[in-house]
Amino acid sequence: MKITSTAVSLTVDDVPASAAFLTAHFGFQEAMAAEGFASLVREDAADVIFLRRGIEVLPEDVRDQRAAGVIIAFTVADLDAEYERLRAEGVRVTMPPREEPWGERLFQVTDPNGVILQLVSWTAPDGR
Repeated sequence: MKITSTAVSLTVDDVPASAAFLTAHFGFQEAMAAEGFASLVREDAADVIFLRRGIEVLPEDVRDQRAAGVIIAFTVADLDAEYERLRAEGVRVTMPPREEPWGERLFQVTDPNGVILQLVSWTAPDGR
């Protein structure tokens, strides 16, 4: 198998709201869109696809589910700068910056549909 690209597909109620959030605050560009569908791209990240909850392209037994329990994580070079930039843009931070004992520094924001976006940088774990 040769994988030529990677995408994450999330089911949400308001596709345009999630698409606008990622384009405005995370530098994604809309590659394709139609009623109930948006495909967003960024050269240095996996593609993100939003599908409207209930759309018939989804298997019938999952059509009415929303993206839940999913975190889209982006590793960034300067976590503190991204935190300040997003706050200045009025993005609500839903988990303030913290550092985990395994060396992960992170914070989280949430899009209008409840999709969690986590920004991460890595430091040396405690005690190493």
